[in-house]
Amino acid sequence: MIKIAVCDDEKNSRSYLTALIKKQNIECSVREYASAAEYRSDGKRYDLLFLDIELGSSSAGADGIELARQIRSTDSAGQPLIIFVTGYEQYVYDAFDVGAFQYLLKPVDERKFAEVFGRAAGQILSGTEPCERKLTVRHAGEEKVIPLCDIYYIESRNHNIVLCTKSERLECYGKIGVMEEELQGQFYRIHRGYLLNLSYVERYDRTEVSVTNGEKLLLSRYKYEGFVQAYLNYISEEGQ
Repeated sequence: MIKIAVCDDEKNSRSYLTALIKKQNIECSVREYASAAEYRSDGKRYDLLFLDIELGSSSAGADGIELARQIRSTDSAGQPLIIFVTGYEQYVYDAFDVGAFQYLLKPVDERKFAEVFGRAAGQILSGTEPCERKLTVRHAGEEKVIPLCDIYYIESRNHNIVLCTKSERLECYGKIGVMEEELQGQFYRIHRGYLLNLSYVERYDRTEVSVTNGEKLLLSRYKYEGFVQAYLNYISEEGQ
């Protein structure tokens, strides 16, 4: 079961989002909150949070972005995926600065909601999407074929590459620059030493990216804007 919170100061918006959630063919529980303060004081842990960016005066000065920053500032490993719900497109970069999974514009389109919710639920439930693309590398004198969905990231080390996968860390002959060209679209070079699978971004700020396997990777300040754009493009394409 997926545990979901909806935090919005407008009752009609909360009710509408809850109704959309319940239409999806996934077992879940939903709890509504009218303010950031109400959400914080409850202290419950959730897998997914639908969060209004402008929460109004009932939030005692803490809007949705600030609440998200407070959530992300904790060291808890069980932080929720955050989907922002807003009527203002100009907040998109602020939303992704706090590691938002996606954002939805009001009035929320039912079809778009189903697409975004489906991807979020898939990630929460350990990602059961089919894995079609594969990478062929040379390891211990043999060709090894690895599904891209098994790779969290690729690290450059001593003129070789290390694949951090779901089952092992595999050192192979290769250059990270070549891998970057071959895997563009699904992977992004966030640092000279790291090529990250965008499928496994849990959250990020301006200095590091948290991966869904629990690791944190350095994010170069020169790569930040390009990374945010690449991530936005990736999740938008995945939702189509």
